[in-house]
Parts: sequence; C-alpha cells; structure tokens
Amino acid sequence: MTTINTTKIPPFGAITTYRVIHMIEGLANSFSSWNSNRKTYNELNALTARELNDIGISRAEIESFNSGFFRI
Repeated sequence: MTTINTTKIPPFGAITTYRVIHMIEGLANSFSSWNSNRKTYNELNALTARELNDIGISRAEIESFNSGFFRI
C-alpha cells in the first residue's frame, strides 16, 4: 500500500517573515492608538473648565489618559 504525503512544508523563512510582518503590524497599531490618545488628551487640555464641566469631565480625569507605558 502506497501513501502520499499531502502536507507541504512552508518554504524556509516564511514563518519568520510572517512573524516580522505581524510585529510591524502590532507596532503600527500601537503607534496609531498612542497618537489617537495624544490628540484626545491635547484637545481636552485645550478646553476651559466650563467646557469640561458641560461634557462632564474634570481635569483629574484628563490626567488619567496620561498614564501607562507610553506617556503622552
């Protein structure tokens, strides 16, 4: 009885290439998220106390955006 091997081994470097692309995609997503948070923080900081009160946010809550590994 003959068996046929139908599983293909990926070419050398294909998995490494996938991992590098996945890492770059993760970095791009992290940067995009950081930039969005930075813009939000700057726009909220530009508001007056009255405008912040109108939308129900205090200055202390704005500072909570400025925490974590990537500080703004």
